Amino acid sequence: MKMTFRWYGETDKIPLNYIAQIQGMTGVVTAVYDVPVGEAWDVEKLLKMRDMCAENGLEMEVIESVPVHEDIKLGLPTRDKYIENYKKNIIACGKAGVKCICYNFMPVVDWLRTNLGYAHKNGAVSLAFSEEELMALDPKNLRLPGWDESYSPDELKSLLKQYEGMTHEKLFENLVYFLNAIMPACDEADVNMAIHPDDPPFDVFGLPRIISRAEDYDRMFSAVPNKHNGITFCTGSLGAGKFNDLVEMAGKYADRIYFAHLRQLCFTSDTDFYENGHLTEMGNVDMYGIVKELVKNGFDGYVRPDHGRNVWGETGKPGYGLFDRAMGACYLSGLFEAVEKDLK
Repeated sequence: MKMTFRWYGETDKIPLNYIAQIQGMTGVVTAVYDVPVGEAWDVEKLLKMRDMCAENGLEMEVIESVPVHEDIKLGLPTRDKYIENYKKNIIACGKAGVKCICYNFMPVVDWLRTNLGYAHKNGAVSLAFSEEELMALDPKNLRLPGWDESYSPDELKSLLKQYEGMTHEKLFENLVYFLNAIMPACDEADVNMAIHPDDPPFDVFGLPRIISRAEDYDRMFSAVPNKHNGITFCTGSLGAGKFNDLVEMAGKYADRIYFAHLRQLCFTSDTDFYENGHLTEMGNVDMYGIVKELVKNGFDGYVRPDHGRNVWGETGKPGYGLFDRAMGACYLSGLFEAVEKDLK
């Protein structure tokens, strides 16, 4: 296991030397953020970031993410052009020493929370989700908390229109087409693809979600068995669906989990929750049980503490403050150490 930390490049308010001071930290998870989705990355940009990390004693072996263009998800005739660029990005990442690429196949809307400033009684602030607040949103005039509005209102309406009639089956077929097309590049570069689960793991605004539960993984691996085709195991995304047994899934897929996002959820109803500190006792995610199953079943991938609270008056990017994620990293490193020694 290698402990990593999300870093948003040179504009990130958290400098690399701060990250390097976190106990047990081996590297950062980052990306090229100034290139439009679907375009090819300049390998020199990756090499520059890699060297900056190395100067601070950190590796850059995980990229999160290389976004998948909507034309690929839609299965449009233009998808092959964007897939070719994606393959170039995989090769470029391999040249920069990257071992794992995290990506998702969610149509239009990426991760979704309805409150970025949920106030805890002790003064901490975190992300939260409310089904009632979600249902009150107008999909024709979306203003989602924290969502990067990459499209103008007219562009968004047009894109949602394009997805009308998109079925789960067709979206899955488009994923398989994409994966089969990029696997040769993964083989050449020896880079693992780690698909991030849908967040939340159910349809939103009429858009199908296809990577939400165990049977979805089984189907994907059956369709594309190449070992470079793997998982980002996100306990926050999968855990938002109470139908998922995270401990069981951690054990079942340990050898195909190349990246683990470990975060805590505390449910306030069957559907609503807020994010909390990483400890098992702080929510409904059995962090100890998950780590134990990962270790027992041979997990040897990358881990990052995902979505922390903003604590001690810290402001900045919601869910991505320094302090709570640093505490989470130390807690998770301790869990792994204890479980590994107990299982020897």
